[in-house]
Amino acid sequence: MARQRRSTGAPKRRALKIRSGDRVRVISGKDRGKSGRVLRTEPAKERVYVEGLNMSKRHIRPRESSRGASGQDTAAQLGGVIEREAPIHISNVVLLDPKGQPTRVRIDRSEGKRSRVAVSSGAIID
Repeated sequence: MARQRRSTGAPKRRALKIRSGDRVRVISGKDRGKSGRVLRTEPAKERVYVEGLNMSKRHIRPRESSRGASGQDTAAQLGGVIEREAPIHISNVVLLDPKGQPTRVRIDRSEGKRSRVAVSSGAIID
């Protein structure tokens, strides 16, 4: 009898303990030791975008202006090199508590509310 393979399906999603607006420090990669504010998160891919870190260059081709349906000219896009933030995996960043120290995060459920708490100092992050 042949064995059937189990389908792995989509990876299990877990809630990120890092949110937009949090201060984080990069612990691995080309920007190790630098810190910044999280601009956005991608929970499905477990990645975060940190302001001013992991910058990548993108070359943009200039586009000509074209006439829209109303007969007016639309703005032409200039070409050039654009620098923007590239995603960083969440395992390569650590959250900074309100005092600026790196910490892990614990979720406390008290009085029917979820709140993030810094493991090292016990300070409430939210």
